[in-house]
Amino acid sequence: MGAVALLGHTLRGLVLKALAILIVSGGVAWLVSGNVRYVLRAAVAEAGILARARPISIVIADPKTDAATRAKLTLVLAARDFAADSLHLAARKTYTTYSRVAHDTLVFVLSASRADRLEAHTWSFPVVGRVPYKGFFSLAHARAEQGKLEREGLDTYLRVSDAFSTLGWFNDPLLSTIVGEDSVDLVATVIHEITHNTIWVPGHVPFNESLADFVGYHGAQDFFRERGDTLAARFAAARWSDELVLGRFYDTLTARLERLYASGAPDSTLLRERQAIFQAARDDLAGATGHELLTIDGAAMARRPLNNAVVIAARIYRTHLTVLERVLAAHQGRLVPTIAAIKQAEEARGSRDPWAVLAQQAGEPAGSASGGSGRPAGPP
Repeated sequence: MGAVALLGHTLRGLVLKALAILIVSGGVAWLVSGNVRYVLRAAVAEAGILARARPISIVIADPKTDAATRAKLTLVLAARDFAADSLHLAARKTYTTYSRVAHDTLVFVLSASRADRLEAHTWSFPVVGRVPYKGFFSLAHARAEQGKLEREGLDTYLRVSDAFSTLGWFNDPLLSTIVGEDSVDLVATVIHEITHNTIWVPGHVPFNESLADFVGYHGAQDFFRERGDTLAARFAAARWSDELVLGRFYDTLTARLERLYASGAPDSTLLRERQAIFQAARDDLAGATGHELLTIDGAAMARRPLNNAVVIAARIYRTHLTVLERVLAAHQGRLVPTIAAIKQAEEARGSRDPWAVLAQQAGEPAGSASGGSGRPAGPP
């Protein structure tokens, strides 16, 4: 049996086992529901990605591989080795293979929120539980779900993603959709996704994503410094500086919206005043905040739609970034002991909020940081 056929056989076995579990736990009626059809479509798409995967070392050695792709794949392997050997992250088999996908866009990610409060709409799935976003491999399916939610009066935000992690359940291949990224973002993405293999707190998506971004960009700085590439290291630092700026921007915007939504104002007043808040935020992005950004075009961001779903989505990667920075400072700016301390603390946290645990790591009073309203899904 060939490698691709064997892989397909293995995936079919996994899908069948998953369906057996679903039937036992949820009943046969669940099997014909939209959720199961969604899971099966995602499983088929993931199976296709895995079936097309080839070892990166073989792709690099293939004379048919163009020079630009070969250089990026070589960089990925170096970043992966750095994550495992220098940062002591659980790289496992993540990004040891490469899969070419047919389109520039891999996944469409949908998130939603009530229009009168910063409250994320969530979806429930077996194994992973409730999540504040839903990914689609089909734009048509994504738009159909978006239209349904908007007809229910929810704010929505549909965006694209060029990478994802299965948290170590599969040997995640590097996808052709992210090879075109600049070297700094590519390395940060590799370290980000491998961080998920190492630290993942169920039910705390903003914590997981904010931590992975923190490790990704700080890790990229260390990676390029070690290679003597000071220009790339400075760019990675500038990218992270922008994330800190945007974290403060969205914190301020969130506080203004929460005050409005808690005011008890009539719906007509509330909706009018929230539009004024959103317009002021756009003006800030095009003005003062935009001028602080080093690698991101604030004026371009100001032209994009802005609603509750966008705010919630933007904060998932930017929740309590200053807490993470203070933990790093408590370890004299050294990333490796910072990661080790966070991992040890999260493993021993019990039922405590992960942000409260980190606040204590930073020498702050317990409860000085919590998840707040910075819940759910993907940055704009």
